[in-house]
Amino acid sequence: MWEGLQPELAAVATGSHIDAIPYSGKYDGVVGVLGAIEAINVLKRSGFKPKRSLEVILFTSEEPTRFGISCLGSRLLAGSEALANALKTTVDGQNISFFDAARSAGYANDQDDLSSVFLKKGTYSAFVELHIEQGPILEEEGISIGIVTAIAAPASIRVEFEGNGGHAGAVLMPKRNDAGLAAAELALAVERHVLESGSIDSVGTVGILELHPGAINSIPSKSHIEIDTRDIDEERRNIIIEKIRQSANTIAINRGVRLSEFKIINQDPPALSEKSIIEAMEASSKELNLTHKLMISRAYHDSLFMARVSPMGMIFIPCYKGYSHKPEEFSSVDDISNGVKVLALTLAKLSLE
Repeated sequence: MWEGLQPELAAVATGSHIDAIPYSGKYDGVVGVLGAIEAINVLKRSGFKPKRSLEVILFTSEEPTRFGISCLGSRLLAGSEALANALKTTVDGQNISFFDAARSAGYANDQDDLSSVFLKKGTYSAFVELHIEQGPILEEEGISIGIVTAIAAPASIRVEFEGNGGHAGAVLMPKRNDAGLAAAELALAVERHVLESGSIDSVGTVGILELHPGAINSIPSKSHIEIDTRDIDEERRNIIIEKIRQSANTIAINRGVRLSEFKIINQDPPALSEKSIIEAMEASSKELNLTHKLMISRAYHDSLFMARVSPMGMIFIPCYKGYSHKPEEFSSVDDISNGVKVLALTLAKLSLE
């Protein structure tokens, strides 16, 4: 924390995450942490004196890689009691509990009181996150800065079908109840329902499809499918989810399999950036003679959950071909520098309000 001239006022916060998925890049999240530190150093070197204190937040477990929960740190800070309770019995793929992992990292001392990390509304007057775009728009259009106006609302769905297994050569096609084909048909239905929405902001992805027993010469008796669908319009996204549910039921009936599970794992609301923060980011970009564009984020970020306890805004910078979550992820020194400058000037403006 950099204490301001009036430390009793709610502070202005900035930051991001440093965890990553396997085989990913090194700019997602990290730019927003190191960039936040450098932005404050820039202000200090310039002789700036903040009225409101400035804080840097480094979020843990933004990616759902280890415990299957996205934005775990920021969800907790935002006061998710349901998550705090669920984490008491949550384990990773090696059966290590969340609390054992947290204690080994120096985070948790009392597993019965995760509520101690909950932030009260009003703790921060603003939260601003610097991030690579994770999409190709800024690079393709030759624009230096993206000013995020809204973050799409993600929902995750887990579906399981149970059919009849058997020998791939011995069971005749008309007699089959193939759980794998049910999952495949549902995957295509997800694509169809998303496209039917008519909106470029509606997206759906089948990221996991597992078959049991998983042998080339065995008809799948069970299938497991996980679906990610998101939109900046919560109602439109929820309509898509309901259509997916109806398709799952219909497919199960038509193929003679059992829909053993249809569970919405999470269904988060979208977040809108605060008008005053958007205006501060726009003004900063103009003062620095940097081109900018108002845009939405289709990927979610810690800012999505910080918006529940604080006015929020995000700054995007271009990344090579929009690549992210892969080793080719890259953002140039010039683009990072531009983002840090806009962040620094934005924090200065917000700290004086």
